Amino acid sequence: MDGRLSEKSRRLRMGPVALRAAAAVLGLSIGMAATGASAEPFVPERNATMVVTSSAGGGSDIISRTISNILTRQKIIPVEIVVENRPGGSGAVGFNYAAKKKGDPYTIANFALAFFTTPLLGNSPVTYKDFTPLASVAVDPYIMVVSAKSEIKSLDDLKAKGSVVSGTTGVASDPSLIAHLLKAGLDIPIQIVPYGGDGEVTSALLGGHVDVQFGNPSEVLPLIKAGEVRPIAISATERLEALPDVPTFKELGHDIELMQVRGFVLPKDVDPEAAKYWADAFKKATETEEWKKEYIDRFNVQPAFAAGADMQAQMDQIHEKYTKILTDLDLIKK
Repeated sequence: MDGRLSEKSRRLRMGPVALRAAAAVLGLSIGMAATGASAEPFVPERNATMVVTSSAGGGSDIISRTISNILTRQKIIPVEIVVENRPGGSGAVGFNYAAKKKGDPYTIANFALAFFTTPLLGNSPVTYKDFTPLASVAVDPYIMVVSAKSEIKSLDDLKAKGSVVSGTTGVASDPSLIAHLLKAGLDIPIQIVPYGGDGEVTSALLGGHVDVQFGNPSEVLPLIKAGEVRPIAISATERLEALPDVPTFKELGHDIELMQVRGFVLPKDVDPEAAKYWADAFKKATETEEWKKEYIDRFNVQPAFAAGADMQAQMDQIHEKYTKILTDLDLIKK
């Protein structure tokens, strides 16, 4: 009996993982303690994994690596986050992998549009409802670009070409939806070729395998500045400060306005205490000057933080939005 009491007293000095293990062995409830104290709050005791559902070099990869590095460098968390790329299936490969880690607070997945569109198209058994909201952190538009070697310099040139090949990260990603909308507006055939990630699309564009790419600022602004690609139009409400001479699609007479919501989720059934820990940590990271300099200002991204119930409501709204878009484009049945 004395040994049992000794073990119970030791739990006050244990981390949450060791505490749960000891409680299971002793047949104790985690909420119990000899002193009447409550369980310790969640603090990560080992490295976490961040699953990126596209290939290296794309927008999802860039934001994931940027915020992971800041969390560690600024010592916001006591462990590291290891970024792991799992591209394929328009996000289905990575999301299915992360969803299987049910209840695991050490698995984080990047939050992307394919989260909604891939299951809506029936290409994944996993939906956004199979995850716990962590935090959405920013929104950014899409910039339509062509290779600097291309003769296309405007939407009129695109229409005059008669047919276009567009590279995208999936059959129902934002870039592919913009291509579908543009196809209807220009009344020309647009072949949509899906790739495993944004980096692959860029390689295809520069290699002359596709005519256009719709990329986020984080993906294409460096290429524009380097003179490798030429911007044609932007899917935002207003022109970007970094590209004041590039018109929006609306200015050019096309009702196209799509913004990418960027953020992160945890697997389903993660303890609320752990979810709150990660949300608070990500909020602190997005409030640093390092984040503003390395991501927001560098890529002309609009900061937009949401977590918990607010993020859940946001995800519900996005789901409804893309259900309507895909239905209107006859990509899914009513």
